[in-house]
Amino acid sequence: MNKLLVVDGTNLLFQMFFGMPNKFTHANGKGIWGVVGFVGALRKIIALVQPTHVVAIFDGEHCNPRCQVDQNYKANRVDYSTVEDSENPFSQLDDVYKALGAMGIATFETTTCETDDVVATYAKQFGKQMQIVVCSFDSDFFQLVTDNVCVLRYRGKQSQIFGIKEVQQRFGVHPQQYAHFKCLVGDSADNIRGIRGIGPKRASQLLSTFGTLQNIVENAHKIANSALRGAILQGQELLQTNLQLVELHGNEQLPFAIDQLVYTPSNKTTTQILQEIM
Repeated sequence: MNKLLVVDGTNLLFQMFFGMPNKFTHANGKGIWGVVGFVGALRKIIALVQPTHVVAIFDGEHCNPRCQVDQNYKANRVDYSTVEDSENPFSQLDDVYKALGAMGIATFETTTCETDDVVATYAKQFGKQMQIVVCSFDSDFFQLVTDNVCVLRYRGKQSQIFGIKEVQQRFGVHPQQYAHFKCLVGDSADNIRGIRGIGPKRASQLLSTFGTLQNIVENAHKIANSALRGAILQGQELLQTNLQLVELHGNEQLPFAIDQLVYTPSNKTTTQILQEIM
């Protein structure tokens, strides 16, 4: 069976930019440690996954449509337009794009949505006809996991692959319930506020009993704990807002047809790729 590797490019760039132990610079003084880390990591990811198709997707510099739902969404993120290059991952993005080109990997920068939405569209459109591996630390992707779709959290020898069983073991819910789970507990990384008094254990218990957010709200009168019952009833509007922020529908227009993502393995080393683009 064919296998598509979908790389959350922005996520991997941030991971490598801030995770590299040394800040390498080119002979011309330009910072390249994020590029070195990105290319090196991606080569190892490809060796691990052995994909037949690869695409890397990045968030563009456009207004985030989810901010129209909630202006606080990701409002806690750093404004990198005001940050010096030495602390700004995007200062090395152009070279990352060049490196991906040298590796023969299709690359796309979003213009109307988030990376998550494009990734979800690939997963939902092709997840029944081929295996799909989503490489990212973004927890939103757990809702996409199926028998054919998994999430790779790359961290060298400590890398983890999340299939259905792993998501259930970690969170106590099925991947199809993960978006509802996140609506209940919130997500500080995205500045999403959860329901007061509900943590992961209580959220998994509620979803185990009622199945969905809608069923939880509709059957709130059956919840014995009065404080919890009250929190659910008072938080109905928040839950609906959260669901609009978290749920991935996978209905975006795809930037590449699947046959444009065919990957041809290369013997180029990280050094050779960098020499080619610098």
